[in-house]
Amino acid sequence: MKAQQRQELLRTLEQRYERNMPRHKGIAWADVEARLKDKPRALQSLRAMEDSGGEPDVVGRDKQSGAFTFCDCSAESPTGRRSVCYDKDARESRKEHRPEASAVEMAADLGVELLTEEQYRALQELGEFDTKSSSWVRTPEDVRSRGGALFCDRRYGRVFVYHNGAQSYYAARGFRTSLRV
Repeated sequence: MKAQQRQELLRTLEQRYERNMPRHKGIAWADVEARLKDKPRALQSLRAMEDSGGEPDVVGRDKQSGAFTFCDCSAESPTGRRSVCYDKDARESRKEHRPEASAVEMAADLGVELLTEEQYRALQELGEFDTKSSSWVRTPEDVRSRGGALFCDRRYGRVFVYHNGAQSYYAARGFRTSLRV
């Protein structure tokens, strides 16, 4: 990433940080920026999260390691990551209308991880997300081994967790990610 691109990304992240202070109580932007300065891979992942519509923001800090957690904070599931099935096996199992990508594959390409159900619920404590869309979440192996995958959304003031065949995909379903830096 060129120096100018890096500065633009940091400026975007700082502006989002300042507009959404309740998401990161007790976390100073100067500490976040200092941690990002020497992490080119993390900056590339944050740029990819941003470019695909995720609107990443700081949502926490690990007390022991000092690592910051960034999460997709776009109001709806990121538009650049929709219409994908859950993983490569699910995508390849489709006989017709196979999507070009899957949530797990795209997350790996971005250098990030799908949110777990627990992380998704924690995100919902910081605002109201996915009120018109839904997002795949990391699916436990016992569910995935049976052909299913989990997704979440927020409706009627509550967070719901659902299941679907892992090979399914919809225009309003994408996935949210997190990155520890």
